[in-house]
Parts: sequence; structure tokens; C-alpha cells
Amino acid sequence: MKFRRQRLDDVSVNLTPLIDVVFLLLIFFMVSTTFTRETQLSVDLPEAQGQLKENNEEEIEILIDEGGAYRVNGQGLVDRRMRTLQAAIYKISAGDTTMPMIITADAQAAHEDVVRAMDAAGQMGFVHLSITTRQPTEGQADG
Repeated sequence: MKFRRQRLDDVSVNLTPLIDVVFLLLIFFMVSTTFTRETQLSVDLPEAQGQLKENNEEEIEILIDEGGAYRVNGQGLVDRRMRTLQAAIYKISAGDTTMPMIITADAQAAHEDVVRAMDAAGQMGFVHLSITTRQPTEGQADG
């Protein structure tokens, strides 16, 4: 008895769907990735008349940009909550509330953000608080 052998088809792997999926994943990760760029903040200070203050080595500087983001001694904070700001201040001061504190806020910064920084310092017991300004130009001195 002779049995007919079934003819086997050639087995091959089609790589086209695999490549499509890899490219889609690549595009997804490229679009969803956030890129951080460390830049210096450009702060436009309000104007005021007064005497220039000497720089003190041991001080805490809170920088507030026009969007309300805080930086404490150059270190950016993850959010704008008061607890986060107080934690950053405490980390630098190590509990020493006699250190001078300087608040440098952009002229376009919201009043709420400046008051939040002042309130955080006040709640922690800081009493030596300064606000940075710039000297007015000659034409604007008499308002």
C-alpha cells in the first residue's frame, strides 16, 4: 500500500508586523518622554529706592519666577506647596532661624506666591527677611 505523502509548506516568519510594532513603541516612547532643560531664570525685579546691602555668605535665597515656581538657593522645587517650600528651607537652614532670608521675586510674579514664601518663613520662625528690588532708572524715579 502506498500512501500519498502530504506536501509540507515552507515555514517562514513574517517580520513586517514585528517591525511595525517596534516602530509604534518607539514613537510612543519618544512622544511621551519629557525632556528637562536646566536653565537660569530670568527675573525682572520691581524697583525701589534704598541702600545696597552687603552679600552675606550664609543666607537663604528664595527665587520666585513669573509663573510662581520656587527655587531655594538655586535648587528648584517639585511643586508650589508651602510644605515643600518649608522642607527646602529647613534642609538649608538646619533649623537655624537666625539666618537672613532674601526673597527675590519677578515683578510679574503673583502676589500670592510672594506671600506664600513670606508666610512659610514666618511660620518657621525666621525674622530676618529681605525682599530684593532694583534701583529705578533716572526717568522713572519720581513716578
